[in-house]
Amino acid sequence: MNENAKGTPFENSIELISGQKFPDIIANKFYGVEVKTTSKNYWTSTGNSILESTRVDGIERIFMLFGKMVNPVEFKCRPYEDCLSDVVVTHSPRYLINMDLQVGQTIFDKLDIPYDTLRNYPNPIKPITDYYRQFLKKGEEVWWLDQEEPKSTGLIITLWNNLPVEIRKHYMLKSMILFPEVFSNRPDKFNRLAVWLVNSEGIVCPNIRDVFTAGGQGIIEWKGKQYVGIPQIIFRLSNSICELKYILKETDVDILEKYWNMSVNNKTDDWISLVKDSYKSLKFINFVEYLKDKFASPQS
Repeated sequence: MNENAKGTPFENSIELISGQKFPDIIANKFYGVEVKTTSKNYWTSTGNSILESTRVDGIERIFMLFGKMVNPVEFKCRPYEDCLSDVVVTHSPRYLINMDLQVGQTIFDKLDIPYDTLRNYPNPIKPITDYYRQFLKKGEEVWWLDQEEPKSTGLIITLWNNLPVEIRKHYMLKSMILFPEVFSNRPDKFNRLAVWLVNSEGIVCPNIRDVFTAGGQGIIEWKGKQYVGIPQIIFRLSNSICELKYILKETDVDILEKYWNMSVNNKTDDWISLVKDSYKSLKFINFVEYLKDKFASPQS
């Protein structure tokens, strides 16, 4: 590049950037060249982070120089955004490079968002996670941090039984709020919850069903009458109305809309409606009226 720059406006402006910076080479403090090589006989590789937190300031136009270091050695060079086909995950979401990618097949074409627009978003990962969610099967979730909830799980995976009792109870109650299908009879009713615990909280719970159902049946007292034969999950709910009300109140609407997959008008009414849809009936007690009464009561 230095040799070819002689006698051009790029002469003496080309700089090899040291350290973990993006891109590898800059010219005139505006253009950049990212260099990738592979020892395999194909034109694909894992690229840079979506967040581009190491991007050199002022660099606006980047090209990809890709070397295939096999016999025969070959090189291809294309505009950076024209060879980014998809997103893959190592320790963070990264672009997938494909030097043979056809026009109109980039990840930016799929998102319908230009590269220069996406990279300047405050949270460029969100449109990508939103895009991939349309392909999820029931119970699946994108597993990398999508930054909708401002927290990090760190590097340690925690076993459920190693958590303090009060922390386990908090997660159980929060799960009742976020995943009302746990009250249903569906065979997959704990799938989304299990994924959320690992993905968002860094917790593995091998016996997740027992968290809600172990202990047999219970008794509920309501309006001066006892109701026996109450399933354990409902019994635990009835003994934690105050905590549930607090969790529901403190959970942001956008988080509820994400996990409930609906627009939220009234947190309490909408949650009770979802529980009703999941848990059709209880013997001898109108469960929906019971919930409305308990959530409306200032003493509960």
